[in-house]
This record gives sequence, C-alpha cells and structure tokens, in this order.
Amino acid sequence: MPGVLAHAAGARVVVADNASTDDSVPLLRREFPQVELLLFAENLGFCLGYNRALEEVHATPDPPRYYVLLNSDVAVQPGWLPPLRQLLDVNLRIAAAQPKLLAHADPAFFEYAGAAGGYLDWLGYPFCRGRIFDTLEHDRGQYNDPRAVAWASGACLLVRAEVWHKLQGLEPTFFAHMEEIDFCWRAQNAGYEVWYAGGASVVHHVGGGTLPKSSPRKTYLNFRNGLALLYKNAAPSELAPAFALRLLLDWVAGLRFLLARNWPEAQAVGRAHWHFFRGFGYWRQRRRLARPHLQVRQRAGTYAGSVVWAYFVKGQKRFSQLRMTRDKC
Repeated sequence: MPGVLAHAAGARVVVADNASTDDSVPLLRREFPQVELLLFAENLGFCLGYNRALEEVHATPDPPRYYVLLNSDVAVQPGWLPPLRQLLDVNLRIAAAQPKLLAHADPAFFEYAGAAGGYLDWLGYPFCRGRIFDTLEHDRGQYNDPRAVAWASGACLLVRAEVWHKLQGLEPTFFAHMEEIDFCWRAQNAGYEVWYAGGASVVHHVGGGTLPKSSPRKTYLNFRNGLALLYKNAAPSELAPAFALRLLLDWVAGLRFLLARNWPEAQAVGRAHWHFFRGFGYWRQRRRLARPHLQVRQRAGTYAGSVVWAYFVKGQKRFSQLRMTRDKC
C-alpha cells in the first residue's frame, strides 16, 4: 500500500474488502486514512467483488474513465501507471492493458500470472510471453516491446470504464481464475484490442495469495472455468472440434492425477466437469447473449497450434520457440 500511494500518479485509491476476518480494515483505517474503503458483508469472490466495487465507484459524481484492477499482493514500481494510461489515451480501440509482471521473490524472472502478456492456443489454453505452464523465463529485456495480446493479467489490469460496463464486468460465476481471460476474449469479440505495455511499466507480483499453487480448489476452478471460457467465446466453426479435444485432454490430466494417486486433484477435475455440465443451461444462455459477436476473426495473441503438444511432446518450453502463425503482431 505505501508503494501504491507513492506511485498512484493522481489516481483515486479504493480498497474493496471481501468480508476479511483479520485486522485488514482497522489497519487501513489507522495507517492509511486517505484510502477509500468499500466493505462487503460477505466474500463475493474475485469476480463479483470487483463488479460490485466498480459499480459503486462508477456511481460517484465524477466517475473515472479508467479502472485499475490491482491485486493486494502486487508491489508497483515507480512510473508503472502512466505508460498504461497512455496506451488507452492514444488508441480508443484498446479496452485493457497490463504491465510487465515480474516475480516478487526474484524479479529476475517473469511472474506466472501474466508475465509479458497473455496468449491463447486454439483450444483456449492460456500461456504468456515469458511463461509457458510452469516454466518461467529470465527477464533479459527480450519482451520489452509493447504489443497487442489475447489477454492481460487481472493481477494488474488497466481497463477502460466504458468497455467494462458495456461488457458487464467479470463473469460472476467464475468466482476466481481465468476471469480476466474471459473478459479480454469478450472484448476482442466485440472489436476491441488488449495490450501489453512493454518494459516501460513494471510491477512485482507475489502470486498464490488467494490459493496455493497446488490446491484442489484451484484445480477445480481452472478446469471448470477453462471449459466455460472456451464454450462462451469460441466462434461456432471453431467450437466443436476444440471443445471435444479439450474434454479429452482434461480426462488425460485427470488420469495422470489418478495414476499418481493424487486423489484430491483427480476428484477436482471430475467435479469441474460435473458442475460445468450441470450448469450447462446457464453457459448456453451466456453464449446466446454473446452470439452476435461470435465470429472467426484475426485475434492478436492467438496460437494456431496446441501449446500442450508443443510443451509436453516437442519440449518447447520458451515462448520464442513457438511459431505464432496467427499472431498479427
């Protein structure tokens, strides 16, 4: 918080408290009285919590043009905000942008949650410049160039307020995980762009503050939301083959957990699929609402191949080893 206040570049600083049970609220009131507080009576989750908070911010007499979604485990660096804001000032088609995310524990490495901008393969699997699955690259300035991407990290996300409300914010049913990817995909389907600001804007992210890296709850959310992400946003001609193969690969992952006798993770995959199909009526309704925008289009940050095949079979662990045939940048 001291870093955020020191480098806010004139922005309002608002903390939304999701019914925390520690001393966060008294500490904020005591140590940072200049921070605006929004207190929720229950834990609304990452998605609905942000939606409710930004509804209240938007309802103020002077609503902002831009919002920054900033996780509480992010340490901003001097000069991080103006380059992000400048991108949206210059190009009205840009809906959202992220800085370079480096690991707080060792800033020589990119951070898992967003690295140098997010990409998607044709099955909807997310990866980043600087991070594919669990392989994190050293930051040597190799990804300092600003560019359009498929998605920007929700750990630190500058978003145009008009687009946020037009798209109705984050998908509340996701609760957490992949919600920013869904938002960015919807923005691209609506004709907007998503950008990575390059090396001019840098933050350090701890990561894993909500759930540990190895967690059945996180596995459940990732697998369930991954199916919903693809089903909601893929164009009709892309959906059937991609969805069928995605289901197959999910079952392979579940089988690997079983063979390793990791019962909680295997059960998480099964529950994810069960809950997705049990709630299929809801997801079908969400896809129906998005149908006017669902068409095959050249989207930045799209990999025509399978990142699973490239990583696990071909041994391509770094972003530079992938052939981005459909990346218009």
